[in-house]
Amino acid sequence: MRSFSLFKNTLLFSLILMTSCGISSKSLKNSANSADYEDPVTDVRAAIKTGADNYEQYLPLLKGKRTGIVTNQTGIIKYIAKDEDTIRTINIVDFLYTVQTENGEINITKIFAPEHGFRGTADAGELIKDGRDTKTGLPIISLYDNNKKPKPEHLQDIDIMVFDLQDVGVRFYTYISSLHYVMEACAENNIPLIVLDRPNPNGRIIDGPILEPEFQSFVGMHPIPVLHGMTIGEYARMINGQNWLVNGEQCNLTVIPCSNYKRTMQYNLPVKPSPNLPNSQAIKLYPSLCFFEGTDVSVGRGTNMQFQIYGAPFLPDDGFSFTPAPNEGAKSPKHNGVTCYGEDLTDVRRVKKLELKWLLKAYNDTNDKANFFTPFFTKLAGTKLLQQQIESGMSESEIRRTWEDGLDAFKEMRRQYLIYPE
Repeated sequence: MRSFSLFKNTLLFSLILMTSCGISSKSLKNSANSADYEDPVTDVRAAIKTGADNYEQYLPLLKGKRTGIVTNQTGIIKYIAKDEDTIRTINIVDFLYTVQTENGEINITKIFAPEHGFRGTADAGELIKDGRDTKTGLPIISLYDNNKKPKPEHLQDIDIMVFDLQDVGVRFYTYISSLHYVMEACAENNIPLIVLDRPNPNGRIIDGPILEPEFQSFVGMHPIPVLHGMTIGEYARMINGQNWLVNGEQCNLTVIPCSNYKRTMQYNLPVKPSPNLPNSQAIKLYPSLCFFEGTDVSVGRGTNMQFQIYGAPFLPDDGFSFTPAPNEGAKSPKHNGVTCYGEDLTDVRRVKKLELKWLLKAYNDTNDKANFFTPFFTKLAGTKLLQQQIESGMSESEIRRTWEDGLDAFKEMRRQYLIYPE
């Protein structure tokens, strides 16, 4: 283990200072610049070591192995480089590549990138082409569009796979779908998989309708609620344990857990997980507001307040408006160039559940209700029932009562896969 000792005791814990997005105006007309990641609340990042930070547990497993890495801009490590005193962050690819070049005992062969690409700048649903990382020269394989599952030819020069993506704990956030397909490909090709675990910023909440199997899609692959309350490592254990891989295949799975992490901790992400989740507020509101993606209402794509506002040209003018325009992550935003009226939710605090009140309000304020929903809404909901309940005039409390049995059953099933205390 002499070669690995160069990195021993290099990972330190520090609270990373983030940049405020600096929004103050209630009107967002002509606002199209992407926000920097905002982290206004002191949290527990200083005390937590992610799975990636716990490198002493997985570097020995990679020794002498041809290694593939599934990651993007969220796969970061806090460390002090050799002969330096400054704490800085580095991508997991750069970290492992440094180990490889310094010691020659790891052989990284390929990077696999999920939706939004390796650098995390592409639109949702945008075609990402394969290419090469400009820094390391490593080939990059896109795991999106028609190539969601690694093909056997992609895996021929891989002995072991590392998975390091920051999830947000929501069923329709597609990183857990990528996890499924990577696990399936690894199982079929007898390749061990190491998942480097990270905290779930929505980890305290389990809520929403359970997905019904007939509505399975890339934005919902498993019979779970919208908010599942698990880390991505715990979720990988569930995929294996519930035999959700094709033909009941089992992935040779190792989860490198976080240290000093409890699910009740408030955890704000050090980098934005995708272009349209620019800060902690957006991540908190995303599970509730994403339902608008299955309607003709904008969630602020094409502004710098994505998933913190909603509006449409046909909603009442109650004093708040914005005009979407192309920006990073939204090259052709909904209602591009058209003034939208709605609500500013940037000051909403203490979101403790999946909120339906904004969706219900927008629907009730809409004159043309027959054209409010699109077919994508059913994919997001994972059931036709939610749209039917809203159209029939059910209240939020009445709708929520219909979720109770499914949530109780899920919580019981979920318990056996947990790594961290409730």
